[in-house]
Parts: sequence; structure tokens; C-alpha cells
Amino acid sequence: MASLQTLSKSFPGWIFFCCCCCLPLLTGSLPLKGASTAHHACRLRKINFQQPYIRNRTYTLAKTASALDKDTDNRLIGQQLFVNIRESNRCYLMKRVVEFVVKDVLLTEVKNQYPYVEEVAQFLASLTSELSSCQFSGKREHIEKNLEQMKNKMEQLGENGKTKAIGELDLLFDYMENACTDAPKKGGNKKKN
Repeated sequence: MASLQTLSKSFPGWIFFCCCCCLPLLTGSLPLKGASTAHHACRLRKINFQQPYIRNRTYTLAKTASALDKDTDNRLIGQQLFVNIRESNRCYLMKRVVEFVVKDVLLTEVKNQYPYVEEVAQFLASLTSELSSCQFSGKREHIEKNLEQMKNKMEQLGENGKTKAIGELDLLFDYMENACTDAPKKGGNKKKN
């Protein structure tokens, strides 16, 4: 105890005491990094979407495929995905949509038909990896229903389904940004059919 009194009399000793003894006691009750709440697990950093290089690659890829899309009446990625979905579950839904698009569209035979597919797929996969702890809250039925409707619509479009999904990557990028960042951008990219 005497050494503690001596230590606390000097300013550097006091700082040492606070940093080594008090601070660990105060921060011990804070959650560990990576052990965040469900809400924080469903958040991405805004900077992920502010990289001009990957944004340009994604939009260029979408524009290239969109020019080949023969169907102007249907939309795979749009507000219909959010019907009956609570705002707190929108990021989880977008994570699931992105996982599907990466696995069942981008990493198929189309990766040899379009520019930048592998780069965009890798970027999107990194986002879903960051969201690996993101879980839904409440009932899952609406999420599964909306996801299944999107998959069915893509399947009904046949050959053009994957082209349409790639042509809407710009929308997917924007919807994911809006649903999964703390400061969603206002408006969003409005795309004409």
C-alpha cells in the first residue's frame, strides 16, 4: 500500500496507475470487439461503398449487362424485396440476396462473359463475410418468401435471368449500402426499366 501512495504522489506514477489498474477495471464490462449486438452485426462501414474503383467496376458491369437485357418489364432487385420486412431486418435480407447473386449468378459461367465479374464478386463476398454475424430478428417467413420470389422470377426469365441480375448490380450495391450502413445515403439510384 505504501508503494501505491508513493506512486500516486507523482504525476507520471498517477497516469501509470490509471492506465494499468483503473482502465482495465472500467472497460472490463464492455463487449469484446467482434462480440457485438445483433444490430451492430448487421452494419457495414460506409467507407466500403465509397471506394470509387469498386463502385465504377460494379456500375460498369451492370451497365454492360443491362444493355443486353431483353426484358424491360421485370425487376429482380427493387423495393418489392422489402415488402413486409422490418427495417431492422433489411440488411440481413440484402446479405442473403448478395450471397445468392454471388454464388448462383456471378460465380457461374457468366464470369467469362462480362468484364470485372470476379472483382465485383470478390467485393460483394467480402461484404457478406463482414455480415457473417448478422441475423434476422422476429419471424423469418417474409424474408424467405421475398427471397424465393426473386429467385423464381430469375428462373422464369431463363437465359435472361442472370443477365438481368448482373444488369441490376448497381441497384444491389445501392440497396445494400442503404440497408447496411449507419448513415444511409438519401434517395438512391433510381433506375428506369
